[in-house]
Amino acid sequence: MSWPVVTLDSIKANVPYACVGGPFGSNLTSQHYVDEGVPVIRGQNLGGPGCFDESGFVFVTPEKADQLRPNLAFRGDVLFTQRGTLGQVGFIPSDSKYDRYVVSQSQMKLTVDPSRVDARYVYQYFRLESTIQEILNRTITAGVPHINLGILKNFLIPLPPLPDQQAIAEIAQAYDDLIATNQRRIALLEDAARRLYREWFVHLRFPGCETVPVKDGVPQGWTKLPLGDVAEITMGQSPESKYYNTDGDGLPFHQGVSDFGHRFVTHEMFTKQTTRVAEAGDILCSVRAPVGRLNVTRDRIAIGRGLSAMRSRAGRQSLLFYQLGALFVEEDMIGGGAIFASVGKKELFGQLILQPNADIATAFDRLIGDIDRQIDTLDLQNRRLADARDLLLPNLMSGQLDVSGIRLPEEVAA
Repeated sequence: MSWPVVTLDSIKANVPYACVGGPFGSNLTSQHYVDEGVPVIRGQNLGGPGCFDESGFVFVTPEKADQLRPNLAFRGDVLFTQRGTLGQVGFIPSDSKYDRYVVSQSQMKLTVDPSRVDARYVYQYFRLESTIQEILNRTITAGVPHINLGILKNFLIPLPPLPDQQAIAEIAQAYDDLIATNQRRIALLEDAARRLYREWFVHLRFPGCETVPVKDGVPQGWTKLPLGDVAEITMGQSPESKYYNTDGDGLPFHQGVSDFGHRFVTHEMFTKQTTRVAEAGDILCSVRAPVGRLNVTRDRIAIGRGLSAMRSRAGRQSLLFYQLGALFVEEDMIGGGAIFASVGKKELFGQLILQPNADIATAFDRLIGDIDRQIDTLDLQNRRLADARDLLLPNLMSGQLDVSGIRLPEEVAA
């Protein structure tokens, strides 16, 4: 099978302002923002793990929103980033918190004809890597890189019959729902680990604390040690750029936080020349802006100047991860530089860490290690789900696979 290919302009609804951008110029500025009212959709509300992030809104008054009627978006609309992080897309679900939104100057919205098109299908199509790349290929580079309404309206999309669109959207949503469930479980586990760390090492309510004297905030038998004494630290060093590639040749290479995930790095760049290496399981800590951002590598990787790799000298890697999280509770807390915030070897190695006695350290590491393994398992499940979804959807949307023969991921898992 193959589906007809149509422009977005041809599938918009027959209503005023079906495909529009945000307000122009001074019609909407930060001076118009208020504490509550009608929310303004910005880039941070798009492109995340869900179809639409309803946090971090700024607002305008209902009266101002009435003046911006051509720039409003509603439930069921598809949203696109016009400038900024190009390729971001969102979809306002039917159960969203508000009944109307203002589209910012950097966004565009599309209202589709519901008799022909399922908006969820359009949203999923614009999440495909191939579609995002096509958007980037069409970027206007003069001034701030951007796309415009003309480019958006002329974008081509395969259009199956409406029942097939609905089935494809439901399959994609089933994968997304499973991923979101795992993300919520990960968040709960991480919160439990952080609470336990604060209980034991901030409030000093650790097992047996009733009988341990505390002097100057340090329990007897504990000590404050330089980070360099607690962890083996490798400072990154970048190889020559001529050895970089995206073909998977050599070791994965990271020199900053661009490929940091929520907890685990993903690999985009590789290098055939290796200078400094992080081993599987090492904690990666950024030493240039933003200083102190943490991730973990599952693989042996090469690291450049923007990163350090750390491993507990006592083999208590889970404890070290949460110690570092407490040390860098706010990014860029240490370090300095003429242009970018940064931290040098001496300053990093000298950061003091509250180190418990061996029994408490081992007990905490064992408890949190179990939680970390659960987080690792859930994250791997999400990566497999995302990979399966991203392999499946292009074939369904192109008509190469018959949607009627596809099982939902819950059924596959069962």
